[in-house]
Amino acid sequence: MEYKRITLLCGHYGSGKTNIALNMAYEIKENYDNVAIADLDIVNPYFRTKDSAEELKEKGIRLIASEYAGTNVDIPALPQDMYSLTDDKTVKAVIDVGGDDRGALALGRISPKIMAENDYEAFLVINKYRPLTPDVASTLEVMAEIETAGSFKFTGIINNSNLGVQTTAEDVLNSLKYAEDVSKATGLPLICTSVNKTLFDELCGKIDNLFPLKLQKKIN
Repeated sequence: MEYKRITLLCGHYGSGKTNIALNMAYEIKENYDNVAIADLDIVNPYFRTKDSAEELKEKGIRLIASEYAGTNVDIPALPQDMYSLTDDKTVKAVIDVGGDDRGALALGRISPKIMAENDYEAFLVINKYRPLTPDVASTLEVMAEIETAGSFKFTGIINNSNLGVQTTAEDVLNSLKYAEDVSKATGLPLICTSVNKTLFDELCGKIDNLFPLKLQKKIN
């Protein structure tokens, strides 16, 4: 995948943004030296970029995370280092914006500079197996809330429909029509379908633009 200077990942809670953000940062690092990943997902208590801090450090990827990450504080705080991402044009950054509109509200403080530079992609990560985004209409509602809160427009769709570790190849295949329908309804391209790397070989050749994921392990 070709990456612009800033990649934004947004979606409903449980859509899988953090795993995708991490894997994208790892991929960018293979070809680019100055890479950062920023975690605005302060309201999601399950998976956080901060849980992969050691692995990111080993790979030489700078992590920017809220001081409230890993706590129960529920406010859209913006890490001070986040402002460096709009000022330092030599860094390629992946930003895990967070669930729904609250993380996007925090992003809204720097989104005008991101829009002005116009060297970004904003991907809506969708998961048809989440209870509040099972169809196109509900997914479009979430999308509109995020765009309004964050003051930006999405540029593409990532299908990450899954049922966690229980996901089968058939589950992924059954999500394709949903993803295509979201793409048609929004007029946005379906960038890729992301899957656990354990399913990659089984699905390779059956799905266009398949993106294998190394799944993050939760640190308690």
